Amino acid sequence: MRLFRLLKIIIIANRYGLDQMALGINRPKIARFLRVVLFWRNLSRPRAQRLKNALEQLGPIFVKFGQALSTRRDLLPEDIADELSLLQDQAPPFAPELALAEISRVYGRPAHEVFAKFEETPIASASVAQVHLALLPDGREVAVKILRPDIEQVIEHDLALMDTAATLLEKILIDAKRLKARQVVAEFAKYLRFELDLMREAANCSQLKRNFANSDLIVIPEVYWEWCAPTVMVMERMRGIPISKIEALRENGIDLSRLAATGVEIFFTQVFRDGFFHADMHPGNIFVRADGRYIAVDFGIVSALTEHDKNYLARNFLAFFRRDYRTVAENHVESGWVSADTRIDEFEASIRSVCEPIFARPLKDISFGKLLLRLFQTCREFDVEIQPQLIMLQKTLLNIEGLGRQLDPELDLWQTAKPFLERWMSEQIGWRGALKSIREEAPRWARELPQLPRLLHQALAKKHSNAILEEKLARLSIAQKWLVFLILTNLALTGALIFRFFS
Repeated sequence: MRLFRLLKIIIIANRYGLDQMALGINRPKIARFLRVVLFWRNLSRPRAQRLKNALEQLGPIFVKFGQALSTRRDLLPEDIADELSLLQDQAPPFAPELALAEISRVYGRPAHEVFAKFEETPIASASVAQVHLALLPDGREVAVKILRPDIEQVIEHDLALMDTAATLLEKILIDAKRLKARQVVAEFAKYLRFELDLMREAANCSQLKRNFANSDLIVIPEVYWEWCAPTVMVMERMRGIPISKIEALRENGIDLSRLAATGVEIFFTQVFRDGFFHADMHPGNIFVRADGRYIAVDFGIVSALTEHDKNYLARNFLAFFRRDYRTVAENHVESGWVSADTRIDEFEASIRSVCEPIFARPLKDISFGKLLLRLFQTCREFDVEIQPQLIMLQKTLLNIEGLGRQLDPELDLWQTAKPFLERWMSEQIGWRGALKSIREEAPRWARELPQLPRLLHQALAKKHSNAILEEKLARLSIAQKWLVFLILTNLALTGALIFRFFS
């Protein structure tokens, strides 16, 4: 089977001139020779369009790979990234009999005994799974997501072939180290395997629902855990208008300008408040309720940010829009993402040369996503390894931004986002941030602070105990060290007062 699949890939690659596309980058003589030998091929169309068409013919997994690849704008030429972003992950549905068979296998009984009603015709079908509507025995309306039969085997075959192709590409292309073909395939494989476990997706959905409980911005479907399995996910059925149906939204009285601003607010809330965000927010996964709230579906791909990531993003966004490029450069060195011996002035100059043309336009016309992309491209010159979670963030930001401007071409993302970023920064750096740190760290302090007097006593008695004390103190943040100082100072003052009182 793998041999036939490989032959099909070779035939399609040859038909669309992907060999020439790869070799032509650094070996123009070989590319010209191939054009002469394979003279019957029609390669008049742009290379990006030919690559997109080839991926579509290779099937849903390659289409999904193309979508993932389009997010790596820090690696790809702009024309290819733009064309691949147009790929639509719409696969033909699999037979209803296979869906019914999977339900019988999972629950140990046929679908008509599991559900009060089960619609055999799916309402949505993608490369990994498809969705059917159903009724639970108690009358609740649900959506049932079912993995494609034998999808794991198909995916593993295709991933193995992709890895082989990436290995060959790295041997052929001089520029392969920068392209990081195998790393990109490995990253794609990781997220694709996550999508094959619907229990993981259900957990993602449940977490997002908790994060937005009682929200007036977005609605997340409820997961019915007792009906879920690794290959079947059952969740609340959601009703809404696809967000891409602009005219339908207008006809239903939805305020498009408000809807666009809400989308930006939802994004920044997920990123900076929760550090956990839906990373696949393309129009096919977003609906709008009659009351104007967003509805999100398909939670197979999510990403998380650490406090370090969030602080990096907020500081850089604010510094960018103040045109404080030196702060941006210093942030990267302080974060450890650029070598400590990097010349700040050179890095600052490189960032300025990329960003100043962007700021020549009105703020409302500036793209957050492209700004982040320009930063990544600049970082590449200084051998910075871009973190995978930031790549997912950039992809999501581009989706949200494009969607927002489709709804409202006059949307000013900076004016919408700036108050949120400034408020978040004040909460992290100001006295609110100190209180939050104290609340979060209090349980650990309760365990470790009682040990400090004993360690101090041991340090005075034995010099080798200094290493233990230093290790404990090094783990304390600045706020914690101040608290320790205040406690010890208070104890000293109390002791002095008691001594004075009794003396």
